[in-house]
This record gives sequence, C-alpha cells and structure tokens, in this order.
Amino acid sequence: MSSGPFFVGVDVGTGSARAALVACDGRVLEQAVQTIQTWNPEPGYYNQSSDNIWQSICQVVKKVIGGVDKSKVKGIGFDATCSLVVLGPQGSPLTVSKSGEAEQNIILWMDHRAEQETQEINAFKHSLLKYVGGQVSLEMEVPKLLWLKRNLSQTFGNIWRVFDLPDFLTWRATGVDTRSLCSVVCKWNYDAANGSWNKEFLKQADLEELTQNNFEKLGSDVQPPGRTVGKGLTAKAAGELGLSAGTVVSTSLIDAHAGALGMFGCRSKESKGADDVQGKMALIAGTSTCHMSITRKACFAQGVWGPYQDAIIPGYFLNEGGQSIAGHLLDHVLKSHESYAELKSQLGEDKFIYQHLNKLLPELAAARGLSQVGCLTQDVHVWPDLHGNRSPIADPTLRGVITGLDMTRGTESLAIKYLAFVQALAYGTRHIIENLYQYGRAPFQTLLFCGGLAKNPLYVQCHADICNLPALIPDEQEMVLVGAAALGAAASGHFDSLESASKSMGGTGQLVKPNAETLEFHNRKYKVFLQLLENQRQYRRIMQADTK
Repeated sequence: MSSGPFFVGVDVGTGSARAALVACDGRVLEQAVQTIQTWNPEPGYYNQSSDNIWQSICQVVKKVIGGVDKSKVKGIGFDATCSLVVLGPQGSPLTVSKSGEAEQNIILWMDHRAEQETQEINAFKHSLLKYVGGQVSLEMEVPKLLWLKRNLSQTFGNIWRVFDLPDFLTWRATGVDTRSLCSVVCKWNYDAANGSWNKEFLKQADLEELTQNNFEKLGSDVQPPGRTVGKGLTAKAAGELGLSAGTVVSTSLIDAHAGALGMFGCRSKESKGADDVQGKMALIAGTSTCHMSITRKACFAQGVWGPYQDAIIPGYFLNEGGQSIAGHLLDHVLKSHESYAELKSQLGEDKFIYQHLNKLLPELAAARGLSQVGCLTQDVHVWPDLHGNRSPIADPTLRGVITGLDMTRGTESLAIKYLAFVQALAYGTRHIIENLYQYGRAPFQTLLFCGGLAKNPLYVQCHADICNLPALIPDEQEMVLVGAAALGAAASGHFDSLESASKSMGGTGQLVKPNAETLEFHNRKYKVFLQLLENQRQYRRIMQADTK
C-alpha cells in the first residue's frame, strides 16, 4: 500500500452503504459494504432511516481505514441517492410514514407516492421547468414535499430542515448546514442562474412555508461540489467514523454524478495530447442508465434534464439523459424466455448465461454465413421502453415494440432476441445524443462506461458501433467511489480544482473502437428504430379514434 495521503469516498446506494480508501492516483486500496434497511409499506412507497444509514457508514469507514494511520487520511467525500431526508427540532428524525414510525424519515428516490402533486406542479409550466426538460419528475423532491404537506401535516409543520441525502451526510459529519449545487439544482428546482431559491415557484407549488427566514429549511448556504464544509469532521462524527476531528469534508454529489466525476477524468492508454472533458458522455449503466455530459455553454434540450450549472464540475453545465430500465430490461428478456430455466440449471448464475449467449452469437452468425454478429437482427427490430421513456421523449406511457418474430425456439431464439434488445438500448443512447446535437451541443468524441452493464462486452461494443464513437472502460471499476474520494481530495487542497482531481484520479481505461463495417447496417436499423416510435404513436391515434 502507498504511504499516503489517502482519501475516503463514501457512496450510499439504494440498498447499501459503501466506503473506499483511495490513493491520490485514484487506485481503490480498500473497500467495504453494509446493507441498509428499506421499508416498502405499500406499492410505490419506499422509506429509509437516516440513523440506520449513518450507522452503516460508520461501520464501512472504520473497516477501510483500519490498516492506515488516520492522520494520513486528508479528506472525505460523500455521495448518495437523491432521497428526501426530513428532520425536526434538534435534528431529530421526523416520520414520512403514514403509520408514524419516527425512524422512517427518508422518502427514497424511487418512491412514486407524489404522482398527483407532480402533475399539478407541471401544469403551471413555470419557466424554471426548462432546466428539467420541461417537467419535474415524480422522483424529485418538491412534489414529495407537497405530498408531506397534504398527507402528514404534523411532520410538515415540525420541519427544522429537509435535506437531499448527500447533504444530510455532510451536515451529520460537520454540524454545518451547507447544500451542494448538485443536489439542489438537479432535484430541488434551485435557480442556479440567479443563485437563489425561487419564491414564486415555491408559492405556486403551495409550499410558501419553505420560503420563510431566507429559505432556511431548504438551506440558505449553497456551494459547488468539492468545497470544504465548515471545520471538517466534528469530534463526535470523527469518533463514530474512526477518523481524526477536523478531517476535511467536501460538499457532496448525487451517486450517479460521482460516477460521472470519476469517469470524466479517465483517459485511454493510447490517448495523446489534450483531453477535452466536453467531448465525453459518461454512461452509468446498471439497472437503469444515466447519460451524463458537461459543456462550457448551456444546452437546453427538450426531454433531457439540465443544463444544470456547476452541478458536477464548477464552470460547466450538466445535461442528464437516461433510460428507466437497461440491465433490468435484459434480465426481463432473459427470465421471461422459455429457455431460462434450462440454462439456469446448466450454468447457474445469470452472468454465466449472458456469457454463454455472447459466445453463442458469433457461432450463429457463422452458421448463417454472416460476417458480422450484428446482422443477425436484420429482420428483428425493438423499441425498448417497456417501462416508459425518460429521454429524449420524456413519456412514461410509451411501451415496448418488437417486430420480426418467427417460429424459432430454444436458446437460439433467446440469443437473437437478447442481441436485438442490447442493440435497442444502444439506439436509445444514439437517440439521446442526436437530440442533444439538434439543440446545438458540441460533438462527442468518447463514450465512457461504468456499472454492471460495463462488464458486458456485447453491450459496450454495440454502443461503440451504433453511436460510431469509441467506448472507454475504466480499469478501476468502482468509479462512483473514486468520484466521492476525488471530492475529498479537491476540498483538502491536494488538487487545485475538482477538474484536476478528476483528471489525476480518473486513471486509464480500455478503448473499444467502433466497427466501420457495420456502420451502414446500423444507420438503416436506426431509421427503423425511429419509425417504431412513430408507429406506436399512430397505433394509439387509431385506437383512440373509436373512443371519441
């Protein structure tokens, strides 16, 4: 192990808290994970506990720093899901549960209870909504706050502070109430262009109570990511974490955004000369996929969230696209196929089934006399939005389409269907990219991947081929933890800016080049892909005609 300095990155995902001890070159030296508790009292409702999460963080941080001199840990950075934390007097938890359990004081990001409130807020068409692709999502915080006001008035009336989970963690660590621009701009409709909360928007949303005393319940001190918070760890927090009091704490990031920060600094081993962060799209590809990119000049693109000013790296605007289901979609294709049970008994874990399918596809192509695997789907076309479209159509009512079904059965039929769905996810990424270009975005030079799907070579190669862009897979797979540690490294002054921390800690990656021989084939299939969207809209018009 290196002699230091070291930085700690803490990442709170949907189901677990993780910590890593990271060297200043971005190598993850130690990591630990601890599950966190989620309550799901009824469909669409998901609650968590800030006490439970903090206890889990303390356990994992103690584990990763156990083998080093704590005086060499120079900074800590936190990232977390964009969940809503509700605190009462003296910072005590306030319930978000209808049944009143005080410990359940977090509404998880994926909670969908505020559907009605979301529709009402969007109906006002406030000018601030141009920063969120034209409409707030029911996963953002303002609709959830309105739900609390209407359904749990005692909780709402007793609020001392409401936090995005990443900002709760920096407050709990330092005792100082600052908010990261990342959270408040991306999920709370903070007006970054004017550097303030928008009183008119909150009044329109029937949340005038939150505007009192200089918006103190929402947070009146908003800082960019990578800044020092207060005087570092309090004595109490330091004791709980096993670190020294005064260890530098950075302003936070949302979890996917921390992954993007880590990846923006990653370079190909072959790259020489300037490496422009503006030419990169970072895909955090797991159950769902986030498509993150930053520009020097604001790009307003319909159906894509942003431009969020200074939300990841100060001086840049973030655009955030996404696919509601990605890995989850491929799992659905696999598990709903008649061959799944047999493959499962033969091969065991799902990852081995995917490896088997990836190996089978070239054999099928060769048997059919095809020089390229991609051409197996010449007649099979998919629109992949079985769970609605997040970007760039922003229509949760869209559904999936498949055309070209035949009588083939068994593993061969699964392999071709799987390939068609993997390609469709890549056409969806191309659709997001071309939508950004339509609104004047500077061209991309590279796609970067982290998350579970980054480990699937077919998924990565299809993206390179279909988007006609080289794909870069970081050598260090835990880029979310690297991004969190980079926050601590920048705040501690080890690097002079968050951008230089990202470049120094992003490391190198393996470059996957696009296959020039399939370019025309994919251009044709992409035309079919767009036609499937038009067809679906046409079918709806036909079916609705009879109901009028």
